[in-house]
Amino acid sequence: MALSTGALGLVGAALALAIVGACWVLYTGLRAKAAAGATAVGNEKLSALLASGPALAMVVRADGRLELPDRLADWIGLSPPPRFLDDMVTPGAGLTSEDAAALSEAVTAAQKAGEPFALAIRPQGSGRTLTARGQRAPQSVGAPGRVVVWFFDATESQAQIGQLLGETAQLTDAFAALKGLIEAAPLPMWYRGPDMRLAMVNSAYVRAVEGQDARDVVARGVELIEGSGAGGPLAGAVKARDSDRPATATLPATINGARRMLRVHDVPLPTPPGGVAGFAIDVDELEQARGGIKRFAEAQRAMLDRLSAGVAQFAADRSLSFCNQPFQRMFAMRGEWLADRPEFDRVLERMREANRLPEVRDFPGWKAERRDWFLAATGAIEESWTLPGGTHLRVVGHPLPDGGLVLIFEDRTEQVQLASARDTLLRVRTATFDNLFEALGVFAGDGRLQIWNDKFRKLWGFDEEFLATHPRVDTLVDRGSAMLAQPSRAPVIAELVRSAAVGRTQRAGRVAFADGRHFEFAGVPLPDGNALFTMLDISDSRRAEQALRDRNEALEAADRVKTAFVANMSYELRTPLTSIQGFAEMMGEGYAGKLSKQADGYVDAILESVARLSALVDDVLALTEGEQKVEREDVDIEGIAHAAAETVSHSAKQKNLDFAIEIAPSTGMVKGDAKKLREMIEHLLRHAVAGAGQGGRVLLHTDGDAARARVVVSDDGAGMDQAAVDRAFDSFAEPTVQDDSRALGLGLPLAKQFAEAHGGTIQLLSEPGAGTLITVDLPR
Repeated sequence: MALSTGALGLVGAALALAIVGACWVLYTGLRAKAAAGATAVGNEKLSALLASGPALAMVVRADGRLELPDRLADWIGLSPPPRFLDDMVTPGAGLTSEDAAALSEAVTAAQKAGEPFALAIRPQGSGRTLTARGQRAPQSVGAPGRVVVWFFDATESQAQIGQLLGETAQLTDAFAALKGLIEAAPLPMWYRGPDMRLAMVNSAYVRAVEGQDARDVVARGVELIEGSGAGGPLAGAVKARDSDRPATATLPATINGARRMLRVHDVPLPTPPGGVAGFAIDVDELEQARGGIKRFAEAQRAMLDRLSAGVAQFAADRSLSFCNQPFQRMFAMRGEWLADRPEFDRVLERMREANRLPEVRDFPGWKAERRDWFLAATGAIEESWTLPGGTHLRVVGHPLPDGGLVLIFEDRTEQVQLASARDTLLRVRTATFDNLFEALGVFAGDGRLQIWNDKFRKLWGFDEEFLATHPRVDTLVDRGSAMLAQPSRAPVIAELVRSAAVGRTQRAGRVAFADGRHFEFAGVPLPDGNALFTMLDISDSRRAEQALRDRNEALEAADRVKTAFVANMSYELRTPLTSIQGFAEMMGEGYAGKLSKQADGYVDAILESVARLSALVDDVLALTEGEQKVEREDVDIEGIAHAAAETVSHSAKQKNLDFAIEIAPSTGMVKGDAKKLREMIEHLLRHAVAGAGQGGRVLLHTDGDAARARVVVSDDGAGMDQAAVDRAFDSFAEPTVQDDSRALGLGLPLAKQFAEAHGGTIQLLSEPGAGTLITVDLPR
């Protein structure tokens, strides 16, 4: 059958396509074979890598089946390899139930949520530590839901990790403690980075710069030290960084509004981290204290120079570091030699050369013993030195903590002499006590008898053994009360001793003994706080006193009789005197006829004698009256002074006296008896006129003030001796001046009596050849 041309063309085209397809299939097959060979080679390489790698993989399928190499099963301790996760837990092998549960939960989470995980697993019965890291496998690897878990042998790494964790914990604790220490430090501390900027500060730094907190201070770069440049806060830090050595500087700073001096320390830190750490110490108080110590040392040395004791201080090298002026004078040492700080041995040798050491046979040994004072461990050493010439020194050596020594030399010569004198006085006192006529006992503040003499013991009849027990005063009184005439009065003695010892009051009294003797006792407080009890036998004086009392009563009776007699006699004399005066006046008036001129003179003489005799009688009567009765009224002193002067003016003219009267305006008035005051001034003037010589001078002066009036009478006569002055105001004494009108010497006693009756005083001053001055003070 014949084919058409078109059909042939289609057949040819189909054949061509078949050939091309065969060629393509051949090419693809060859290419796939080559790829399979390459994949096989790659798989072999991967298998080799997996077999030799540090990690082993386990695939967990979606249904829980496992795919894992034998080596991994060996790590877990299971043989043969488990097929499911639950098979990884067996008694005594495989995973622990806790690790298996954790792994199952992690795989489930990875399958569902795609969360990766990492677990530490420790197989049972093995010291191996495994790290399991898992994640969901990509969809291209196989069926979905697969999880690939890689196991790493972390046994050695875990040990290192544990060690590192322990070290990290220690370092963390140390860092926290260091940070706390720095934070709690009372002084400002800081850290600067390599760029010298503040990187860290503590709380003290924040308070010092008045910042909010450490972060604020670091952020603002607030510096503790003000200023910039060579003296700024970075100068020390830069110096420490460049020199790689700590730097220290003392700089001022304002802290809490006060200017303080700080000692700033900058310390370079090794790299890393590098930078500079710093801290500041407030040395303001330290500097003040140092200055105070220096001033105290200077004041102490100045004070030691003023002491009477010699002081020498030796340093630890035994050289003389200080000595005061008394030391130099005491041991005759020159300041130039001491300025070279001589050694201890040389100082002792110089003392010996100056003959200021005790005489000893072995001086080197003696000196070595004193040298050991530097190392003495018993505190202060004290001894006494007796120097040639009788000087006694008290020497005190005090070792110092720094190895030095202080020596104090006190001159006790006077004290030793006083002690010797005191011992002598005590012996003398004891002998004196025992030989006194008085009985003596000294009681302490607690009432115990301390000292007594033999008279005290014999008077009370006490035994020496009993007194040696120093009994109390109550015990003494109880035992000795039987010696008294009235034993009930014994407690008075105990009370007297207590008053003197405790109350410090002195009291006295009298007591009668049963044998008829009488004693006067007294309690006297002593300066040392004790009390002295004395008893004096007054039996003889008591008898003499009674005799004198009887005699005095007899004399008083005789005086009363005498006074009565004088008073009666005075009254009896008035009657004839009045008659004589009356008849004389009548004769003078011419009642008996005219008298001759000579007879008139006789009458005048009679009247003058009668007046004087009447005045004497009045004076005697006034003296016998005793206490004067004074009528109180206002008295003008000027008037009665002129009246008294007029009375004695005739006598003054007869002796040609210069009779002066001075009445001061301040004389004024007094309350008193005008008659008695006038008589007082008249008596004083008569005494002055009688005492003044022919042609002499008599002065009457009066003045006063707001409280008193004063009357002064003076003369320039022969004056009186002291004996005459002492008895001038005694009644009926020998007259101080001799005059017919004042023969009995009654004027001054009467003047004194009148002055004292007015509450006044009278005073007489006189010396032989210097006249007499009498002053009367009368209260207003």
